[in-house]
Amino acid sequence: MINRLHVNIAGIELASPLVLASGIMGLSASSMERVAELGAGAVTAKSCGLEERKGHACPAILPFGFGLLNAVGLANPGVDDMIEELRTFRLQSEVPVFASIFGKTVDEFPEVAARIAEAMPSMIEVNVSCPNVASEFGRPFAADPALVGQITRKVRERVTDIPISIKLSLQCLSLAEVAKACADNGADAITAINSVGPGMIIDPNVRRPVLANRMGGLSGPAILPLAVRAVWEIAEAVSLPIIGTGGVETAEDVIQMVLAGATAVGVGTAVYTRGLAAFSSINSDLHVFMQERGINSLSDLKGAAHV
Repeated sequence: MINRLHVNIAGIELASPLVLASGIMGLSASSMERVAELGAGAVTAKSCGLEERKGHACPAILPFGFGLLNAVGLANPGVDDMIEELRTFRLQSEVPVFASIFGKTVDEFPEVAARIAEAMPSMIEVNVSCPNVASEFGRPFAADPALVGQITRKVRERVTDIPISIKLSLQCLSLAEVAKACADNGADAITAINSVGPGMIIDPNVRRPVLANRMGGLSGPAILPLAVRAVWEIAEAVSLPIIGTGGVETAEDVIQMVLAGATAVGVGTAVYTRGLAAFSSINSDLHVFMQERGINSLSDLKGAAHV
């Protein structure tokens, strides 16, 4: 039987192009295993730093008509605990697991990367683009191609035997220039995009912002066109494989990402809006879409919209 959904990204074999996005169900081995069982081709753990971080006060996640506002603020147990969760997951599942890391400084990224590499994840995703902590860490690293290049190079020097993907943001003057900085400094892949914003929702009754942090990153269907455009621009600029992420909820959304140039596709907010069944449902609909059109491999569609 043809496995129409099989993809290979940076040498990693995935039975489905769907990748659990970082920050959703990725805090523990048991939650990631549940997602893997329901059809994810790979799972990405929650971003971790050197030390435990409590994040922002609740309410920190706000669903609204077109997606979510998220001000979790990179809450995580620290790299030591995440290493143990990743090791446990690898003992329980054969599905590839991607570790996600962040740093407060350029020099902290390679330190976290070297530590998380001890858990032997299939890939390390370097989150240079979280918009929720800009007021604490300064302007997102992803806004500056030179900084992204430095971080990529430093991580590559410390981690030589595990693929690395750099998670980018729209908060930059040129996605093409940032993508080139990744490619020129040793990245194996690019994840695009992170949540956008930050945005704000005010409760008209109490006349105050709803989120305790006032502002949060926007994700969900509202940003799908932005994410598709970002994947398109990156694919035009570099030949690195792309994990297209942002607003994906349906098989048609996945096809858009692939046509724009993505190899794999991140799914995050859909877990909130559709539940964990989103993975099996999207996989099923993808198979039907391809079978009806005589498409045997997603690689036949990759970047086809550019022609």
